Amino acid sequence: MEMNKANILIVDDNPGVLSAAKLFLKRHFAEVDATRDPEEIPGFLKEKRYSVILLDMNFGRSAKNTGQEGFHWLEKILELDPSAVVVLITAYGDVELAVRAIKNGATDFVLKPWDNDKLLATLHSALKLKTSQDEADQLKSKQLGRNIAQAHDLPEIIFKSRAMEQVFETVQRVAETDANVLLLGENGTGKDLVAQAIHAQSKRAQENFVKVDLGALTESLFESELFGHVKGAFTDARDDRPGRFEAADSGTIFLDEIGNLALGQQAKLLTVLQNRTVIRVGSNRVRPVNVRVIAATNQNLYESVANRSFRQDLLYRINTIEIHLPPLRERTDDIEPLAMRFLGQFAQKYNRQVSGLSAALLKELHRYPWPGNVRELQHAVERAVIMAKGEKLQPEDFFFRQQGSEEQGGDFPTMNLDDMEKQLIMKALQKYHGNITEAAQELGLTRASLYRRLEKYNL
Repeated sequence: MEMNKANILIVDDNPGVLSAAKLFLKRHFAEVDATRDPEEIPGFLKEKRYSVILLDMNFGRSAKNTGQEGFHWLEKILELDPSAVVVLITAYGDVELAVRAIKNGATDFVLKPWDNDKLLATLHSALKLKTSQDEADQLKSKQLGRNIAQAHDLPEIIFKSRAMEQVFETVQRVAETDANVLLLGENGTGKDLVAQAIHAQSKRAQENFVKVDLGALTESLFESELFGHVKGAFTDARDDRPGRFEAADSGTIFLDEIGNLALGQQAKLLTVLQNRTVIRVGSNRVRPVNVRVIAATNQNLYESVANRSFRQDLLYRINTIEIHLPPLRERTDDIEPLAMRFLGQFAQKYNRQVSGLSAALLKELHRYPWPGNVRELQHAVERAVIMAKGEKLQPEDFFFRQQGSEEQGGDFPTMNLDDMEKQLIMKALQKYHGNITEAAQELGLTRASLYRRLEKYNL
């Protein structure tokens, strides 16, 4: 850290010493704060993070110059900010006291009256230590971030429809900017792949891409997962841990299912997005983060704003650019190339001699509404490849909801309970355009229960 960019806090109850030190140090440092009352230290540390803190060891209230007050406040400072660099000052220092101060966490020790050149040299050494600590902390966070991040090459997204061409024309225009992007579309339309494509074509492509499934986070885990925690912040916090925002520093954070956040969580997220800083749970240290935000939802956030379940200011913060992903039923030109790509993948995976789609099957694939979109098509092709008897997939290799069931007022063509449950789930998903939360409520299920059934039925 350069000395002229550093900030210093001086704590000394002697007004003459305080004034002289502040006057001298202001010529060398960007900002110098001072106080005669150590009780004000927590307030100063809450407001900002100091490069170095100069702390007197004895204050006027003490009858004896033992340095005990200095040790008390050293402990308090390190409790508030474990990475603080503290240089203790006293007129009654000796080797024993100096050694004890270092053992208790002080960085260095100076005697007053001090020589200005020696004081500057001491502070310069302390700043070097501070810089080394910060770099080590950033390196640790980045390394942990790589463990959290998704390390993918540019995802291959198959399409030939004009609707998806328009989507990717927009992607190419916005990717090179740092604008926040909101992806809108039903479940299974590929919002996560589009988010990765934006990151891969951006100036941040060499940095981390970190995905957060907000719909899967409980309220108790929300802050810890997104903003991190320090050791001892709660029962299972055995070590300091950066959150997803720190892991994505200099890169991209993808906030999936943002429409499912409770209002309290929305307020905390908004604060981070506005200030571009995070505070780990159990700490008061403000940590800057530089991230590009891509959010996604299958919900109509404008309706949510109207019914006051989603904050308007948060919506404006995340939707600088909106990209709407069309459902598969509105991009039927993509069904055949997608199906062929999935067929090739699963034929190789399961060592099946399947190489094509019959004309009858293609007709059925185009007629079917695909309430689960591309994800449902992928699962359907996987099952069909496993079950196929010939070299070309046929309609009987697929499970399609009976077309007449809806016109007949919801009658089922089968009495098999699993088939009936699957069809009910498909109807609910179609009714609510893939919205998991609303479909689960309609079916009387929790979101987790519905997800288990979607996996069970390959939807």
